[in-house]
Amino acid sequence: MQNQFISYLKEKSTSSSSFVDEIATVLDIGYDAAYRRVNMKTNLTLEEGIKLAKHYKISLNKLFEVGSQDTILAEKSPIITNESHLETYFSKSIQNLKPLTQLKSASILYSAKDIPLFYTLKDSYITRYKIYVWLKLTNKEMTKNKISFDDFINTIPPTLLDKAFELGETYNYINITEFWNDNTINGTLQQIIYFYESQLLSKIIALKICDDLEEIIHHVERQTIQQSIINSKNNASYNLYKSDLLTMSNIIMVKTTHKKTFFVPYTVLEYLKIEHDDTCNVMDDFFNRQMTNSKLLVHSGEKDRTLFFNKMLQKVNTLRERITLNESSSFE
Repeated sequence: MQNQFISYLKEKSTSSSSFVDEIATVLDIGYDAAYRRVNMKTNLTLEEGIKLAKHYKISLNKLFEVGSQDTILAEKSPIITNESHLETYFSKSIQNLKPLTQLKSASILYSAKDIPLFYTLKDSYITRYKIYVWLKLTNKEMTKNKISFDDFINTIPPTLLDKAFELGETYNYINITEFWNDNTINGTLQQIIYFYESQLLSKIIALKICDDLEEIIHHVERQTIQQSIINSKNNASYNLYKSDLLTMSNIIMVKTTHKKTFFVPYTVLEYLKIEHDDTCNVMDDFFNRQMTNSKLLVHSGEKDRTLFFNKMLQKVNTLRERITLNESSSFE
């Protein structure tokens, strides 16, 4: 295993000095000690392996994938339990996305079980409502207490909203391909009716959130027709596929010319980050096959496209009517 790892490091090395000198410098050890490690006379420690992996900017999977091909490493995102954690989550997401905005080759593929995050990060009621829902689901105190959204909306820290808006804006500069189906908006509809019927969301605000949801649908439809991100200053492309064969999963894949990474959600906002090359290639192939089995709505004809978006708008109107009439609701 060490032999294979050292051979891989040699391929990655771009230093003009000798490879042994380079290893000695990275590990802060003498030339002789480095020589013994390079020539397998001394085993690398786990700490040394991690130092080398960080220096050469390689996945730690390279340390473990030799032998068992069924075991890979995943990076877990930080746990979100309060407003501060959520703001940090937004900040780190911006930090990770910024480099992608400078790459014309960068693209995001999104299997949208729910409305993609970035559509709900604008200066709107639905943005503030999503923050409320996320914290009600992750924060123990908010889960227990009976604070209504109408009260909560006035307590959201301005810095948290600023980061949310900035993250939403950042997505405008990356090429995006999404997969939706008829149920993609159902989660948001159910969240609205749940808190309304729990008397934690007033009728007036619930109807305003419905207005914002309707605007998101119109926004996505306009992007679908023009095949580009609205308000994008670098002409980022946009493609929407209607996928009737598979259930969406909220998996996100990020691709550049040289690298693929995908993110698998496991709670409300937390996710597992996968960079293992072979696994990423499998996921990329899966998305490509999903494209083959789905309808690219810009090419499916005006009738099919209109029916798809109108069905979602009808669901929103049904919700409006039932909120107005104080009736229970289902969106299957």
